[in-house]
Amino acid sequence: MKKLGFGLMRLPQCADGSIDLEQVKHMVDDFMAAGFTYFDTAYVYGDGASEKAAKTCLVDRYPRESYQIATKLNGWMGCHDEESAKKEFEVSLERLGCGYIDYYLLHAVKEDNLHFYNDWHLWDFIKEKKAQGLIKHIGFSYHDQPELLDQLLNEHPEVDFVQLQLNYADWDNPAVSSRRNYEVCVKHHKKVIVMEPIKGGTLATPAPSVADVLKKAEPDMSVASWAIRYVASLENVIVVLSGMSNQEQMDDNISYMRDFVPLTAQEQEVIHQVQDIMASLDQIPCTACHYCTPGCPVHMPIPEIFEAMNRNILFGNKESAIKRYQRVTKETGPEDCIACGQCETACPQHIAIIEQLKRTQEAFS
Repeated sequence: MKKLGFGLMRLPQCADGSIDLEQVKHMVDDFMAAGFTYFDTAYVYGDGASEKAAKTCLVDRYPRESYQIATKLNGWMGCHDEESAKKEFEVSLERLGCGYIDYYLLHAVKEDNLHFYNDWHLWDFIKEKKAQGLIKHIGFSYHDQPELLDQLLNEHPEVDFVQLQLNYADWDNPAVSSRRNYEVCVKHHKKVIVMEPIKGGTLATPAPSVADVLKKAEPDMSVASWAIRYVASLENVIVVLSGMSNQEQMDDNISYMRDFVPLTAQEQEVIHQVQDIMASLDQIPCTACHYCTPGCPVHMPIPEIFEAMNRNILFGNKESAIKRYQRVTKETGPEDCIACGQCETACPQHIAIIEQLKRTQEAFS
């Protein structure tokens, strides 16, 4: 299996906000024609629209044995008890119409939500479904510290793989612990699937000081290519997910991943240079996953607010950043925050969201 996976979380949209199925079909065709076969979705992506799009654009158009599909059971966002949690599996199978799931994950596991997966017996549930032949490989996506990951892999040696947030910006970031989490998986002989290799797209458009270093080293390669090749070069990584939202991103990814070549020692040194530069920038590590927004009682557009702040930090264009901030806070802004903490509990990046909202408000007031 080639190492590039098609992430179906951020698909292209039509003017009315629905998924542009015709464009997705074209992207799927190009992806498959290049020899790539791994597709990643989840029960909660787009309230089911992502899984339905996978059926329309992939499952209904290609032989079942020609691709691998991954989806996820979310024990803390899309359900309210054990029965409704387990029902997600049946609903995903129905939406996808693919007969069985190649890679099935417990979704976004971390200390704050682990009790749901434990108390509702979801580890045993997915193991049973695998024994029934309805799942080929079981695993979980993970957003926490290496100590807990080590504990989970000791308790659940039956899992086949772990999905981790790995990218060069977070490699030694203590809030994400990319390196240490990867090393725990290596210790337990678990294969790794990579999510957020481009950190929600931010590594495709980094600070000019970072982009300049990468472009000087390899003028003909995209800035994003460095991020994906960096994690694809790790030995235990079997798939790197890229959430491709347009044809241009698809074409770029295929160009350097069709015949993947790991980073050379010289290229690794270039990455070290940009890691040092990025460490000196005090940006907000938001990936715009929007896990923070569904439960917000005041409907705060948190990722959009942070995007405006980072635009100011990274590019020094305060005028543009203020215009962006004013546009996204017309109805609700940081001054409306009631500091309930729901967003911080949901955030996989462990961002101090309440504090950062205050910081943003002060910067743009």
